[in-house]
Amino acid sequence: MTYEKENSYAIITLNRPEVLNAMNAQMWHELRDVLQQAKEEEDNKTIIFTGAGRAFSSGADLTESQYRSKEEYRDYLEELQKISKEIIFYPNPTIAAINGYALGSGLELALACDIRLASQQAKMGFPEAKIASSITGGTFLLLKEIIGLGKAKELLFTSRFITAEEAKKIGMINQVVTMEDLLQKAKELAKEISKNSLLSIRVMKEGLRLSQDKTLDEIMEYEVGSCLKTVTTEERKEKLKEFHKKK
Repeated sequence: MTYEKENSYAIITLNRPEVLNAMNAQMWHELRDVLQQAKEEEDNKTIIFTGAGRAFSSGADLTESQYRSKEEYRDYLEELQKISKEIIFYPNPTIAAINGYALGSGLELALACDIRLASQQAKMGFPEAKIASSITGGTFLLLKEIIGLGKAKELLFTSRFITAEEAKKIGMINQVVTMEDLLQKAKELAKEISKNSLLSIRVMKEGLRLSQDKTLDEIMEYEVGSCLKTVTTEERKEKLKEFHKKK
């Protein structure tokens, strides 16, 4: 796992290219550590996740997993769930730059991000049913929310891999770009986001998350509170001054 800080964003790279960035226990521990590092850097407005080599991540490291006892597997899964939740609940925007294969828990990590870009040669899917396993990382909820129940069932039940273009058509991917442009496009998106109020972005991200299980009345109450929280800041005054100067 590598961590790079550039201006107002950080880049986290899954870095086991010799095994297509297969996720083992050590990778999840390292991911937890770099997430903490990103949180501690106050000027870090966005995180970009990507993979080294030909894959974003091919999923769980099956070589390691075959030797685990049931209790060891439980410990591994509970740690994975905690870290996945940290990504989902990360207060600032997260971007997945999917450079190649994103399979199983690798795709789960990408789905935990807010925005997903993919290279033209990327392929995505859930092979769990082929190897007698199941999905993790909150993916039952995330996948249904992102692509709908029908498509979620199709992908999970068939274990079929889909192209980046097909993933875009069903709403799994926001943009498809060339491999050469992928990281640059992710950086440009991070820079565009960083020009806006981080407080506004945070309350809107939280509002979208809350909308999954709150009533309309509860959401509307949150909207009033979050709007008041943003419009009573010094930043708001400065933004309005800038706006009127441009008129």
